[in-house]
Amino acid sequence: MTAAPEVPADWAEAYRPSTREVYRRTLEELAEADPRVFCVDSDMGGLETGFGARFPDRYANVGIAEANLVGVSAGLASMGLRPYANTISTFAACRACEQLKVDVAGNDLPVRVVVTHAGFSAGHYGPTHHALEDVAIMRTLPNMTVVVPADSVETEAAVRATADLPGPLFLRLGRAATPLVHHAPCDFVLGRAARLREGDDLTIVATGPYPVLMALEAHDLLASAGIGARVLNVHTVKPIDREALVAAAEETGAVITVEDHVLAGGLGGAVCEVLAETSPCPVRRIGVPDAFCDLVGDELELLAAAGVGTGAIVAAATALRAR
Repeated sequence: MTAAPEVPADWAEAYRPSTREVYRRTLEELAEADPRVFCVDSDMGGLETGFGARFPDRYANVGIAEANLVGVSAGLASMGLRPYANTISTFAACRACEQLKVDVAGNDLPVRVVVTHAGFSAGHYGPTHHALEDVAIMRTLPNMTVVVPADSVETEAAVRATADLPGPLFLRLGRAATPLVHHAPCDFVLGRAARLREGDDLTIVATGPYPVLMALEAHDLLASAGIGARVLNVHTVKPIDREALVAAAEETGAVITVEDHVLAGGLGGAVCEVLAETSPCPVRRIGVPDAFCDLVGDELELLAAAGVGTGAIVAAATALRAR
C-alpha cells in the first residue's frame, strides 16, 4: 500500500485507533445522550471496563453464546430499547443466523448487530475465524441494513447516522487499525455510495477498509497509464445505491468490484444484480474465490493469497480498457 497523505496531528490521534475502538467510544457517547442505548456483550473483552463501567444498568454480558446474544437483544428492542449486540462476525452470521432471521429481521426490530474481525482480519486465528460469507448471509434477510465502513472516521459517522434506524442493522468492522481513507469529516449518507475519485473510463466499486484503499491506489496507478477510474466506496451494501451504480455503468461503461468476501453473494453479486436488471455492462469481480482458505496469517497476507490486491484491480482495468 502507498503511504497515506499527511494529516493534522489531532485528527490522526482521534482516529488512529481501530474501527472497533472508535465504535466503542462513539457508543458510549450515544449512551450518554440516549437512555435507550443498551450494550449486550458476548465476552468480547473491553466492553465491560468501558461501557459496562460507565453504564452498569445498561450492560449485559451473556458470554460466548451468540444465539442467546441475539435473543436477548431482540427482547430488549421489543421493549423500546436500542440494543447493540456485540460479537465476532462469523459467529453472528453463522451461529446466530436463525435468531437474526426469526427474532430480529422477522420482527423488524431495531437491534444493532455490531461485529468485528470481519473478512480476513482475524486471519491469525485460522479458518474458524474467517468471516467471508457474512455479507452474503445478512443481505438475504428482509429488513436488514448492512453497513461496512471504510475506516474509523466513517465508522463513527455510520454509528451516529444509524442511531435512530427503525429496523435492524449489521455493522461490519475489522480488528486491527487500518490506514485512513478519510482525512476530514466525511459526509456519510446511509444507502448512498461515496464517490472518492473521478474517472470516465471505468468504475471501481469497493467496500471495506483494505478494498477501498486498494481501489484508491489502483486509481493513481491507472491514471499514470492514461486510464481514468472512478472510485465508489459502497459503505452501505444493503440498501445499495442503485442510482450510483447505474450512473457508473452508463457513464464509464465497465465496472470492477473489490471486497474482502467470497465472490458469491457479496458486493460483486449485489452490483451484478442491479446492473443486470438496469444497465448491463462488463463487470469484473475481485474477491475471495470459492474455496476454503486454510492459511494462517495477517489480513494483507491472506488477501494477497486470495488474489485481492491493487495489482489485480489494475490488471482487470487494463484488460477491460483493451476490449
